[in-house]
Amino acid sequence: MGIGTVTIGEQLLEIEKYVPLLDEFSPAVSAAPVAWHIDHSLRVIIKTVSAMEESDQMKYQKKFSFRKSLVFLSGKIPRGKARSPSVVLPPDNLNIEDLELQISLARHHVEKMDSLPQKAYFDHPYFSHLKKKEAIRFVVIHTEHHLKIVRDILKT
Repeated sequence: MGIGTVTIGEQLLEIEKYVPLLDEFSPAVSAAPVAWHIDHSLRVIIKTVSAMEESDQMKYQKKFSFRKSLVFLSGKIPRGKARSPSVVLPPDNLNIEDLELQISLARHHVEKMDSLPQKAYFDHPYFSHLKKKEAIRFVVIHTEHHLKIVRDILKT
């Protein structure tokens, strides 16, 4: 499930490859180590799907967002321009077992996405309400954003 050529499933497979490298760190690229980017990405997947499951479709409100248009059109999130809500921030100490559990939970949530109604939505802190199709696109773009950071950390 995804937009374009990359799917969330493929992204989860790539994330899984980086788990053993959780402590890798490059201050020139990011203030956070690989583990932080992995965990954060997985938390966003899980929270997005959970929010769509719990959404009341009758309360959906379409609202124009220039930021959303820019991110969705480019398929990229600019680095260092936004702060993550506390609900998707990783804990201070992460280990392989924590990350493997998060991957398992994320896979479970991704599997549930297909069965969600088309009008299920996620209330994004910057983009407002995102219907299922937009929410999936957001998850792919967001996950790719953090995968690029992880790749850059590992290059240095």
